[in-house]
Amino acid sequence: MEILLEFFNRFIAQVQSPTLAFLIAGMVIAAFNSKLRIPDAIYQFCVFMLLMRIGLKGGMAIRDANIVEMLLPAVFSAILGIGIVLLGSITFARLPGIKKDDAFATLGLFGAVSGSTLAAGLMMLEGAGVFYEAWVPALYPFMDIPALVTAIVLANLYMSKEKGGAGAKVAIWPIIKDCLQGAALTVLIMGVVLGLITKPEKVFEGFFDPLFRGFLSVLMLILGIEAYKHLKDLAKVAHWYVAYAFVGPIVHGLMGFGLGYVAHLLVGLSPGGVIMLAVIAASNSDISGPPTIRAGIPTANPSAYIGTSTGLGTPVAIAVCIPLFLALGQMVFGF
Repeated sequence: MEILLEFFNRFIAQVQSPTLAFLIAGMVIAAFNSKLRIPDAIYQFCVFMLLMRIGLKGGMAIRDANIVEMLLPAVFSAILGIGIVLLGSITFARLPGIKKDDAFATLGLFGAVSGSTLAAGLMMLEGAGVFYEAWVPALYPFMDIPALVTAIVLANLYMSKEKGGAGAKVAIWPIIKDCLQGAALTVLIMGVVLGLITKPEKVFEGFFDPLFRGFLSVLMLILGIEAYKHLKDLAKVAHWYVAYAFVGPIVHGLMGFGLGYVAHLLVGLSPGGVIMLAVIAASNSDISGPPTIRAGIPTANPSAYIGTSTGLGTPVAIAVCIPLFLALGQMVFGF
C-alpha cells in the first residue's frame, strides 16, 4: 500500500512536470484535430540536442570513471535487450491473432531503447535530486543493438522455416551496422566519444545543458501528437498489442530493476543507476528502431509495431514507469 501511495504522489508530481504535461498536451491537441504542425526537421534537431547533451555528459563522466564498474551493468543491459525479446517470443508471440513477423518486430522495438524516455528519466532524477552515474546513458547501445539483432534474426529464421529453408543463415553484421548508423545511436555515441577525448565543458555548460529542458518539452509535445496518430493504427490489429503496450514496459522495467539491484550489491551501482537501468529497460525505441526493423523485417505491419511502440509504449514508459521505478527506488533504498 505504501508503494502505491508513493507512486500516486510521484505520478501527480510527474503530471505537473513539463515533461509529461507537454506529452499530454500534444495528445489532446491532436485529438481536437489541431492544425498545429511541427516540421520534422525541428523534431530531428531536438533529438540531436538531447542525445548530444546526454552523450557529452556521459563521455566526460567515463573519463574519470572506473571502467570495471561499468562492465557488469553493460552485460546486464545486453542480457535485458536479448531477454525481453526471448521472453516475448514465448509469451506475446504465441497469443491468438498475433502474426509472428509482426510480433518479432514489436518485440525488437520494446527490447530496444528510447532516447526521449532516457532523457525524461534523467531529468526526473535530476529534478528529484537523486544521484546517478553520468555514464549510465552509455548503456543505451548495449541494450539497443542486441534487442534489434535478436528480433530480426528470430523473425528471419521463422520466415525461412516457413518457406522450408530451415538451414538458411542470417547475416548479423548488416543488422549491427544498420543499428549503429541509426540517427539516435550515432549522435549518442558521437557525444560520448567527444566527451571522452576532448574538453567540451564550456560548450556543454554554456549551450547544451541550459537548453536541455526546453528541447525536451518540445520533443514531448511532438511525441504526444505522434502518439495520438498512431493510436488509430492499433485499431487495425489484434487487441493483444494494446495489452502488451501497457504490461510490457512495466514487466521489462522490473527485470531491469532486479538486475540493477544485483549490480548495486556486486559493484556498487548507485540507486539512481538502478532506477535508470529500469527506465531504459521499460522504454521502447521510437527514433532509430523503426527504420531498422522495417529494413530487417519488411513483411511486418508498421501499424502493429509502430502503433504499439510509439502510440502507447512510449507514453506508458514516461507517464507510468518513470514515477513507478523512482517510487520503488525510494522504497528499496530508503532515500
